[in-house]
Amino acid sequence: MAVVRDLRVLLRLRDFRNLLAVRLLSQAADGVYQVALATYVVFSPEKQTSPAAIASAMAVLLLPYSVVGPFAGVLLDRWRRRQVFFYGNLLRALLACVTGMLIVSHVPDWLFYASALSVTAVNRFVLAGLAASLPRVVGPDQLVTANALSPTAGTLAAVAGGGLAFLVRLLASDSDAAVVLLGASLYLCAALASLRLAIGLLGPDHRPGRTHPSVTEGVTLTIRGMAEGLRHLADRRDAAKALGAMTMMRFCYGALFVTLLMLCRYSWSDNESDGLALLGIAVGVSGAGFFAAAVITPWLVGRLGTLGTITVCAAGAAVLVPALGLFFAPGPMLAAAFVLGLATQGAKISTDTVVQSRVDDEFRGRVFSVYDVLFNVAFVGAAAVASLMLPVNGQSAPLILTVAALYAATSLLLARQGRCFT
Repeated sequence: MAVVRDLRVLLRLRDFRNLLAVRLLSQAADGVYQVALATYVVFSPEKQTSPAAIASAMAVLLLPYSVVGPFAGVLLDRWRRRQVFFYGNLLRALLACVTGMLIVSHVPDWLFYASALSVTAVNRFVLAGLAASLPRVVGPDQLVTANALSPTAGTLAAVAGGGLAFLVRLLASDSDAAVVLLGASLYLCAALASLRLAIGLLGPDHRPGRTHPSVTEGVTLTIRGMAEGLRHLADRRDAAKALGAMTMMRFCYGALFVTLLMLCRYSWSDNESDGLALLGIAVGVSGAGFFAAAVITPWLVGRLGTLGTITVCAAGAAVLVPALGLFFAPGPMLAAAFVLGLATQGAKISTDTVVQSRVDDEFRGRVFSVYDVLFNVAFVGAAAVASLMLPVNGQSAPLILTVAALYAATSLLLARQGRCFT
């Protein structure tokens, strides 16, 4: 197969392999850490979770560091990205250890959330840097395949990390703190793996004579730089369209994710352990959809173009989400999880490729940080909407139909843009 051949070519590139190793370890740690947070917040026996509580938790964890996103982008366009991976993962390892100690100490929720927020705030620098660095280790004609392999492999690593977290929690007598410490060790491994990359390899390239700004100058430059980044994006309408479509699909995914959480917690199980096991299965099935997207998307992009691929992904989700989701039964919902994994990751691969290929390198960090902000705001917004529409048992036909309509609208709006770009 052509896809397999292209993957073999990429994996022969030493710098690509090293960057991929950093991504895999970082996102595996993310998966472990996120499962620890989810089980502590949603599936703890002493907590009576509601859709509103989930929305509140997501707002606390996601919205504040969405503000960090633009600042991360501007700094990524000034700092050596290799150093961001090294020091960022070291810092996350330390902060994750602090979170683990807070869980054991049974501190107030606000203090736990503050610690968790600090880990996810640093995550903005690492993930945006990984995306901005990819064009530095592959050729322009390899970007689609690299985007199919690298982010998807990272997502699968996060899924694998989540699975490992479930296993550790089972073996460690439901200890969320032990799971957090496992995540900390993986963050440390990611930091060490980044040392295999040359300091200047990943950029950014600085013009001669440029000096490093002070903190005050950095804040001013951040605001000015974000305005410049948005103007740069506005001049590249194909990238802007792809980002808009991906944001809407992320909103839909977030609403369905909250639905799945409530179904696992209250509709499909009689206790927290069984509900958590069902959630783990659903996450694994969705991960299989991500893997399928990595194989299929390069082929689709070659025939439909990047915008055409996003259009097809949104249209497929519009049809299959209500067809499978309205049963509110584990079997059909697991099938829907696979479909959403395939559609969402296929659209993301295409969007990443558009942004990387259309945005100039000196603006790429800022644009990818905007991308992250849109992702987080859409997800939190979806959780807020879901909290208003969902009953405690998670069974809401109006929500499923609303999500399907949004997917359909996204597909139709993209189709109206005319012939797909490549």
